[in-house]
Amino acid sequence: MTTPDTAPLAVTQVAELGRRVLDEVGTAVVGMRDTLEIALATLLAGGHVLFEDVPGLGKTLAARSLATALGLDFARLQCTPDLLPSDITGSSVFDPASRAFEFRPGPVFTGLFLADEINRTAPKTQSALLEAMAERQVSVDGVTRPLPRPFHVVATSNPVEYEGTYPLPEAQLDRFMVRLAVGYPDREQESEVLLRRVARRQEAAPVSSVVDAAMVLAMQAGVEAVEVDRDVVRYCVDLAAATREHSSLEVGASPRGSQNLLLLARAVAVLDGRDYALPEDVKRVAVPVLAHRLTLTPTAWASAVRAEDVVRDLLRTVAGPATVARA
Repeated sequence: MTTPDTAPLAVTQVAELGRRVLDEVGTAVVGMRDTLEIALATLLAGGHVLFEDVPGLGKTLAARSLATALGLDFARLQCTPDLLPSDITGSSVFDPASRAFEFRPGPVFTGLFLADEINRTAPKTQSALLEAMAERQVSVDGVTRPLPRPFHVVATSNPVEYEGTYPLPEAQLDRFMVRLAVGYPDREQESEVLLRRVARRQEAAPVSSVVDAAMVLAMQAGVEAVEVDRDVVRYCVDLAAATREHSSLEVGASPRGSQNLLLLARAVAVLDGRDYALPEDVKRVAVPVLAHRLTLTPTAWASAVRAEDVVRDLLRTVAGPATVARA
């Protein structure tokens, strides 16, 4: 989240720094280039990321590597059923020396907060992140405390294990700009993972900082300075509106969905070196932005229809603009 006093970087500078960040992350994370680019674009657009996939695919490593390459403070919290909201936000502790309560900040007071296996903690604790994600602040003991800038949440979720888990409520899912799936690597990529582990002779995969927190704010301001053609805006609205009328969906995407679709398409365009967004940018990010905001009807769910398939179907049927002018 930027402020008016943050000087924006030029589009070419943002694109170059973004490429260097992705290259640096690529020294630790094998493959996942497209997924990492969308994750980086999400952070530059001011959003939060939900990685939903099976364990062992490098989601935590990707989040830590992104934080390091971006020069952000990083905190990781392993979510468990007995986790309390104060374990995230912090709490007031009595200090016998001063005979007063002193606030001890929780791990959420950082630049990039990783909530690992967020669906393993109870809804009460999950809701402790809602204010942080929406307002970039937390309220503890009646006092509102701002979080550092920039602040972003990257959460991971295991979609195949249901025992001892709590599905994320729709309100919290809606706060994530994207939901990304890593997927299994191919044989070549998996072999590269093993070879790199043997070559570095240690578990840790070192990553160097490319920028710092102040530069990240300037990159975000550079993305915010990009205008968007009205036809691209209308295309985002048409896609979101189509989800509200689809026969397989009980609940469609809200205006927050169409807004996030536009913001992320703009960030993807900037990382591609363009100061204008194209319908292709919207199509590229439509599935990760919209799918997790949709609720299937019982009939569609029983027929094994997936929300991702519905979005892809809409991308084929909803007409986009024929031409787009540079903003």
